[in-house]
Amino acid sequence: MAYKHGIEVTEKATSVRSPLSTRYGVQVIFGTAPVNLAKDPAATVNRPIKADTFEEAQEALGYSEDWEQYTLCQGMYASFQLFQIAPVIFVNVLDPQKHTKELEEKEYAVSNHRAVVDILGVLKDTVTVTAKMESRVGAASVGVAVASGGSVELEKDKDYILDFDDYGRLAVTLLSTGAAYSAVGVTVTGNVLAPEKVTEEDLIGAYDVEHGTESGMEVLRQVYPKYGLVPSILLAPGWTEKPNVGVALQAKCQDINGAFRAVCLLDLDTKQAHKYTDCIKVKEQMGYDDPHAIVLWPKVITAGRCMSYSAVYGAMMSYNTANNSDVPYLYPSNRALNVEGAVLSDGTEVYLDQVQAGNLNGDGVVTVFCDLEWKSYGNNTGCYPANTDPKDRWIGCRRMFDYVANYFAVEYRKRLDSNMNWRTVDDIVNSFNIWGNSLTASGMCAGLYMEYRREENTVENILAGYMKLRIYFAPYTPAEYIGATMEFDVSTLENAMAEEG
Repeated sequence: MAYKHGIEVTEKATSVRSPLSTRYGVQVIFGTAPVNLAKDPAATVNRPIKADTFEEAQEALGYSEDWEQYTLCQGMYASFQLFQIAPVIFVNVLDPQKHTKELEEKEYAVSNHRAVVDILGVLKDTVTVTAKMESRVGAASVGVAVASGGSVELEKDKDYILDFDDYGRLAVTLLSTGAAYSAVGVTVTGNVLAPEKVTEEDLIGAYDVEHGTESGMEVLRQVYPKYGLVPSILLAPGWTEKPNVGVALQAKCQDINGAFRAVCLLDLDTKQAHKYTDCIKVKEQMGYDDPHAIVLWPKVITAGRCMSYSAVYGAMMSYNTANNSDVPYLYPSNRALNVEGAVLSDGTEVYLDQVQAGNLNGDGVVTVFCDLEWKSYGNNTGCYPANTDPKDRWIGCRRMFDYVANYFAVEYRKRLDSNMNWRTVDDIVNSFNIWGNSLTASGMCAGLYMEYRREENTVENILAGYMKLRIYFAPYTPAEYIGATMEFDVSTLENAMAEEG
């Protein structure tokens, strides 16, 4: 080891905070990704892909700052950059075999033996490169085309290699051992992604009876069998502004895998709902009225770019769930969104006061409110005001009912097919009540317990192998309104004046 005398400063890589992990706040995000940048583009289509870090998501699906065209990137940024929450399930519906167009033939200048294609979305495996050679004397040994300054078709990995730069642009690097190392220009042909060709039908998806395959939202069924994760928050940023997509997502919230429930996040179209008073009409027209739907307006700005509110709200919900013992007992209203503002699609800034935001909440719409920082604002699901049942209208109650149901389905699946005797009954009821008491003692609910009633478990049901249990649950409602009455205290003033005299 070298002898040291003096001052020395060394540097280490920036430490990134490890993301929180959730089991009962897992987001499932549907949309499109720049799969030409993915490690294996063909493997990204219509399958659930789990990511625990931004780097994992980027490697598996690609990443682009063109959030409007590549909507899954909104969820990546919100989940891993704004809130550091994992895991997240992504479902990409952009098919590189189907949603493409031909790259416009164009010559690109070569600088330092490298040419960059200024079109995003180029699929590497479809690319053909032709080099334009500079005329050189004595170059006959290289080839007639080279010597005469003509063009020559190049061979991949022999004459050039392909990669992507930091902006997602395709770069052609000429190899020194190839036939065109001194080329002055290259012409690139091939196919490029066309996200604009992705349709609502692609996102909604279907089950292919002939091949036994699923697409779009039908892929949701695969999440639990593949990863053992319960889908809790469903969203499709940039897509639920289309009513067909939003209604289809609403329909997916219940009976997932025959056992689970989730909430979905639905963005209102800010082109139709241009002001807050338009929202109730647009919400009704779009059919966003389900107890499991959380309706959102308007859009938000982060990193100087416009993003669907659902992408940020979903990450925030998931983060706060994980940050509170992985139990969604705290309401996701009045929580920091880590964004820079609220806008419409055309960039118009939105600043609501307490009265306007409250009116939106009364229409069953969750909005944003600036109170020193930008926060979520609203406690009602999409079913309000038509449905006032507290288990349905309050977001916190709805999520807690779903949570308890999902927990029961996961934790007590191992009790299935046990002998139906008192030991099994007691085991289920007692263990559930111990868990329920722990939630109650922690202040996560007012009460939770289970009963087995003899009169409901008849001989016929027992012989049929059917056990019936009852769960009684009381989650807390939100302190949505806090009022105080002020009164002039005359007697205190009289006493004070008397003392001074």
